[in-house]
Amino acid sequence: MAEECCSPSEILIFTCSGSSNVGQVANQAAVDLQQEGIGKMLCLAGIGGHVSGMIASAQSAKRLVGIDGCSVACTKKTMEHVGLSLTDYVLITALGYEKGPYSGTMDKKAVDKIKDEMKKQIVKPIKIEVK
Repeated sequence: MAEECCSPSEILIFTCSGSSNVGQVANQAAVDLQQEGIGKMLCLAGIGGHVSGMIASAQSAKRLVGIDGCSVACTKKTMEHVGLSLTDYVLITALGYEKGPYSGTMDKKAVDKIKDEMKKQIVKPIKIEVK
């Protein structure tokens, strides 16, 4: 038997929140997605720190969403380090944004573009096999 995924509580969002402009855009996009009820943010540092409860929450989620600012790919690598795979992923610099220092001013257009890209991925249903 298969069911389609997912309610917002079954979608966890992990993000880079680095000190660069694209890291801050990634984090703001994740915050906005959570506020819009698309999913729930969970602490990437907790995953990297091997906090057992956070890892268990991630393991039980039906979708793991990742947003990385740059090609260093901290979000993706952190998840892989604990044996988790992202179901949905955006790399901001791959969408044409250039990494630089964070000036203190948020690029709202970039945030909106990242949110739109994540929404396109998340709304595509995936089949979950129920045994």
